[in-house]
Amino acid sequence: MGEVVLAACLSHAPGMTGLIDHADPGRVQRLKVGLTSLRDALERARPDAVVGVSSEHFTNFFLSNLPAFAVGTASVYECPADAGLVKLLRIDPHEQPGHAELGRDLLAHLLLSGFDPALVAGSFGLDENFAVPLHLLAPTSPPPLVPVIVNAVAPPFPTLRRCWDLGLAIGTWLRQQTLVDRVALIGTGGLSHWVGVARTGDIDVEFDRRVLDRFGNGRARELADLTQAELEAAGNGANELRAWLAVAAAVDSASFQTLAYEPVPQWSTGIAITQAVLGGVP
Repeated sequence: MGEVVLAACLSHAPGMTGLIDHADPGRVQRLKVGLTSLRDALERARPDAVVGVSSEHFTNFFLSNLPAFAVGTASVYECPADAGLVKLLRIDPHEQPGHAELGRDLLAHLLLSGFDPALVAGSFGLDENFAVPLHLLAPTSPPPLVPVIVNAVAPPFPTLRRCWDLGLAIGTWLRQQTLVDRVALIGTGGLSHWVGVARTGDIDVEFDRRVLDRFGNGRARELADLTQAELEAAGNGANELRAWLAVAAAVDSASFQTLAYEPVPQWSTGIAITQAVLGGVP
């Protein structure tokens, strides 16, 4: 039986690696403290694999083929996906190991659970969705990754409730699967931000704190009742809350400790770093 030894949700804004010198040094330092805490926790957890839940940004899918959900089953992922991302993120290109067997097992479980995720079996590149968090949390020896992609870039979106249910299914599978003993579950994206529109650079601090409050009190399920209009009032990038909700559902609405939160206009995002309290230990 598997065990979730760490669960976390954090932002993946490109500026977190590519524009460090553009942001307020005090904000950057406070975020670094939070990241160090989460990185140390990941090292102590010693996961056999990471199941990551995030969106992707037209790196592999486009409007002509945009699945609501997809699961990676490759043994290796190109990270970052191309030369443009390497320059943007300031992350040297490398191969991110994948856990193909675990990915196939998750895919089979989701199909039996009434979901219809797309299969990602061949070449698949990672953008800031996983490249940024893994670089910050496990820069030298990242655990094998099973990427779960949730569409948060263009309609039609899966509903927030559907993403919550996806997380419940992932949680059931994590506890039942027998391929690995120790799994880290990491959701990435958000919080409030606008992408490619006139309000790019704006941050809705009130929305961000509402999200962090609900996660902190074990009440993340309430956020699944937001309407699409309410969600997008915090920016088109706030759609990435879908990944956070899936992770919260997978760990039975555990409380999440906020390790750091800073609105960083130079990175156009409300940056948050959180860790779930599992078994009474963050």
